[in-house]
Amino acid sequence: MTRENAGIPSSTAMAARERELQGYAREFLAAKTQIPTGFDLLNATGAARERILSLLGASTADWADWRWQLKNRITGVGRLSQVVPLAPGEVAAIRRVEREFRWGISPYYASLLDPDHPACPLRRQAIPSALELAETGALDPVGEGTTTPAPGIVRRYPDRLIVYVTNQCAMFCRHCQRRRHAGRADRPTDQKTLQAALAYIRRNEEIRDVLVTGGDALLVSDARLDWLLTELDRIPHVEIKRIGTRCPVTLPQRVTPRLAQVLRAHPPLYVMTQFNHPREVTPEAAAACARLVNAGAVLGNQSVLLRGVNDDADVIRALNHALLAIRVHPYYLFHALPVRGTLHFRTRIEEGMAIIEKLRGYTSGLAIPTYAVNAPGGAGKVPLMPQYVIQIGEGTATVRTWEGRVVEIPNEG
Repeated sequence: MTRENAGIPSSTAMAARERELQGYAREFLAAKTQIPTGFDLLNATGAARERILSLLGASTADWADWRWQLKNRITGVGRLSQVVPLAPGEVAAIRRVEREFRWGISPYYASLLDPDHPACPLRRQAIPSALELAETGALDPVGEGTTTPAPGIVRRYPDRLIVYVTNQCAMFCRHCQRRRHAGRADRPTDQKTLQAALAYIRRNEEIRDVLVTGGDALLVSDARLDWLLTELDRIPHVEIKRIGTRCPVTLPQRVTPRLAQVLRAHPPLYVMTQFNHPREVTPEAAAACARLVNAGAVLGNQSVLLRGVNDDADVIRALNHALLAIRVHPYYLFHALPVRGTLHFRTRIEEGMAIIEKLRGYTSGLAIPTYAVNAPGGAGKVPLMPQYVIQIGEGTATVRTWEGRVVEIPNEG
């Protein structure tokens, strides 16, 4: 019996298949050379850090202090123009935008911006644009305000809910879905509201999963966070806690040994962060994530698909590979919401689905997030997937593989 008759491919066929797979891989490897991570840009970001420290009259010890970073957020166009060159039109636009929408950038994140390219994907996330005032949209497109059964809570699902603990962020991202909460000043949620939220959770024994978020949940004090997690630990039906934060991206200095010690005391704990571009994966971000992982937290990433930032399959793939290397699991890729002033970031749904299709099979399943959209009216997340099932019959199903090949598989049970 020949190898072919036994169902074993010939050596010629196997070699051809190997070349085919290598060809797929080479396409990405070639593209990746144009998609640097934060690790690849250490010379540029190091020089920017020194320039910002000199500008602010600060030391490297200050730079490593998260409280100094917060106190020295860049919030004025004059200071920003000293950090990155701004065209006259940009200066005027920022001054108009800041009358309606708050903005601010941590010195750390400012050091990651490309000063020579106004279209830098990190600049688009950080620096206000005139487009923010030229667009419609809703302040609360998913109806969080209509799904608030108790103070400080949003509930859209049977067994889980959100508790808001602050409106404060290290950087007020230009695509933020909750920009309505930013206000003009940092406001932690008061103790009375948090007590009411805890009382609601205690009364509703079906709640097994609590997401603590904001703003940025890690910007409350260690003591406040420890207290809240302790109270949640004492509720028998709460099985897991989650923390929503962008600090590993915008303020990695916040993940101190003391914070890690606090978090270590409250397992099981999941930390959900938001890296949107490979340039954000820096040694500092990696160190912060390592400290969280070593404290027992499970890390997941929730990217937002943003036009001009990461609306490219190679960029998303490079990002997710970089995240896995620092022990962060790509969890969600969110379709951008129609929030007022952010519509210039929006892509079409089929663009996002095409990105997922370009990941499936071309990289490991660990590197493929769920592409999802938050439905309006508080209806929750809806997964958006390419169509791989063509037909389901009694004995077989017809499916399409990641390479576009149509095959039949058994469907019996």
